[in-house]
Amino acid sequence: MIFSVIAFAMMNAVVKYLGAFSVYQIVFFRSIGTLVFTVPIILKHKIPMLGTNKKLLILRGVLGVFSLTCFFQTLNYLPVGTAVSFRYTSPIFAVIFAAIFLKEKIKLVQWLLFGIAFIGVLIIKGFGVDVHLIGLIFAILSAVSLGLIFVVIRKIGNTENPFVIINYFMLLALVFGGVMSLNNWKTPDLTELTLLLSLGVFGYVGQLYMTKAFQSNETNTVAPLKYLEVVFTIIIGVLWFGETYNGWTLLGVFLILSGLFYNLFVSKKVK
Repeated sequence: MIFSVIAFAMMNAVVKYLGAFSVYQIVFFRSIGTLVFTVPIILKHKIPMLGTNKKLLILRGVLGVFSLTCFFQTLNYLPVGTAVSFRYTSPIFAVIFAAIFLKEKIKLVQWLLFGIAFIGVLIIKGFGVDVHLIGLIFAILSAVSLGLIFVVIRKIGNTENPFVIINYFMLLALVFGGVMSLNNWKTPDLTELTLLLSLGVFGYVGQLYMTKAFQSNETNTVAPLKYLEVVFTIIIGVLWFGETYNGWTLLGVFLILSGLFYNLFVSKKVK
């Protein structure tokens, strides 16, 4: 999961940098860059491309496209670190959905710790940096759908190859992004094309290791590690975009990480 969040943090920064392109065109190139990896691997190892849990695979793909599109829209309205901070309330939704749909056991102290992490996000919203309402709405929609994705992947478990799961997501993103960007296409130069295709590379690494993480352990143990992306992205935002974050923002991040790491300790005792 740590490899995953570093890759996603880099992808977020590149998307922010490519703000002149439409969200749909970015989704389109994001999918191409990943399919370049997944399709040859699937063909080389003769992995059944359609998988066995087709309904769950399609559901994961649809949720992925929706979450990705909403998040990329968020980056048009909010600083990259703030956008990621809001989006990654998703582990909270993931644990709630896992308790409802997967019957995973959650201790009372874990709910308290998730509450502390969520208070950290609220502090960032209320006292950190200016928050655009439309950006906040997109971020929450992305978080809810991402929480559902965690649970769907956990439901699929080890019955599907990770490359098949990723391939469904990227094929749906390719079609959706391509169709939606037809009326608003901007031809990239060589540098922009390289950056657009790099989104797929970062996304591929992020998706692969995230999928492996959720296939190997319970949602309430793995999902909170997504909060680390907040830290990595804030650092990138400061160094690359010159974004500033005040003391309230740092307090919010501290609360998020405090809730995260102690929850990891507590969750190992949950049976």
